[in-house]
Amino acid sequence: MKKIFIAATKQNDGKTTVSLGLICNFQKKFKRVAFIKPIGQRYLEEDGLKIDEDSVLIEKVCGIHSGLKDMSPIAVEKGFTEKYISRPDKKSISNRIRQSYRRVARRQQLVIIEGTGHAGVGSVFDHSNAYVARLLGAKAIIISSGGVGRPIDEIMLNKALFEKEGVKVLGVIVNKILPDKFDRISRMVRKGLERKGLKVLGVIPYNPMMARPTVGQILDEAGYELLFGQDYIENPISRIIVGAMKPEDAVRYITDGCFLITPGDREDVIVAALGCFKDADKQKLKISGLVLTGDITPFPSVMNLLSKSSIPVLWAKEDTYTVTAAIHDLTVKIRPRDEVKVSTAIKLIKDHVDLKSILKGI
Repeated sequence: MKKIFIAATKQNDGKTTVSLGLICNFQKKFKRVAFIKPIGQRYLEEDGLKIDEDSVLIEKVCGIHSGLKDMSPIAVEKGFTEKYISRPDKKSISNRIRQSYRRVARRQQLVIIEGTGHAGVGSVFDHSNAYVARLLGAKAIIISSGGVGRPIDEIMLNKALFEKEGVKVLGVIVNKILPDKFDRISRMVRKGLERKGLKVLGVIPYNPMMARPTVGQILDEAGYELLFGQDYIENPISRIIVGAMKPEDAVRYITDGCFLITPGDREDVIVAALGCFKDADKQKLKISGLVLTGDITPFPSVMNLLSKSSIPVLWAKEDTYTVTAAIHDLTVKIRPRDEVKVSTAIKLIKDHVDLKSILKGI
C-alpha cells in the first residue's frame, strides 16, 4: 500500500487544496484511496463527535467513507493542551492514531495523510507532524507558499525536523505564486531547492478565487445574525470595504462582488450602496452582501429596502473596527458546497504537480 504525508511550513499554505487535488486525481488511477488527518485543530460537530473539517470535506467531495472518527482521530479542542501538560499520556494518543490509521488503510491502495501546521505543530503533546509521519511510516511532501528566499528557508527548517525523526522528504510543492512572477519564481525556487537536494514536485499559481470567502462563510465563522437574503449567502466576495464616509465617496469604492461593512445608523451609505446596480441588468447587484455594525438597525424604511434588495444582510453587535478585524482575519477554507473551488483545486494539482514523480517516490 502506498502512503504519503502532506505537510507544510505553516498553516494555510494549501495542505487541504493539495490533499483534495491529489485524492481526486489519484482516484482515476486507484480504485481504493483513503484519507486521514490524525490531528486536527479546526473541527465540526458531527453526530456528537468532534471531527476535523478537512475530513468532512474529503468524505463528502471524494466519496471516501472510512468512518469520520477514524479519518479524524484526534481533535485538539479547547483545553486539550493544558490537560496533556498536566497529565501527559503519549502512548494513548499514539495508539488512537495507529488504530484509526489501520482501519482507514485496510484494503486500500493509497492513503493520503494530512498534517496540521508546520512540522513541529503538536510537539507540545509529543506528537509533532514529523513524529506522526514516522509513527505511520510515511514519506512527506512539504508545501510552502510564495516567494523565493522565505519559502526555501522555511522548507529547510521543516525538512530538518522530519529528518531528525527519520522521515524522508519526497519533495516540495510551492503554492500561491503570483502569475506575473510565476516563471521567474518557478525557475529560481527549483534551482535553489535542487541545490539543497530537494526535488520540486510542483509550483502552483495563485488563484484569487480560492482565497475569497462567501457571505455564508462570514456568517458561519463570525456568528453574526442574518437579517435578510438567505437565498444569496453563497455570494462570493471579491473585496471588503468599510462604509464610514460620505455616501458620494463610499460609492467610488464599490465594485462587483464587494462586501460592505457599515454602522447600522449610516442610512445614507446604505441607501447609496443599494443604488449600485449594473445598468444592463438591474437584478444583478454589485454588492455581494453587507453587515450592519454597532448593535444598531436602520430606520424601518431602510430596513424595508434591504429586505427587498436580494442582498444578504448581516447584523453584528460589535463595533465597526472589531467586525472589520474579525473578517480580515477569517481563515478561508474549502467547503463541500464550494463546487467551483473544489473543481479549481483538482485542476490546479493536475496541471501543476508532477503526479508521476509522487507515485514513483512512494
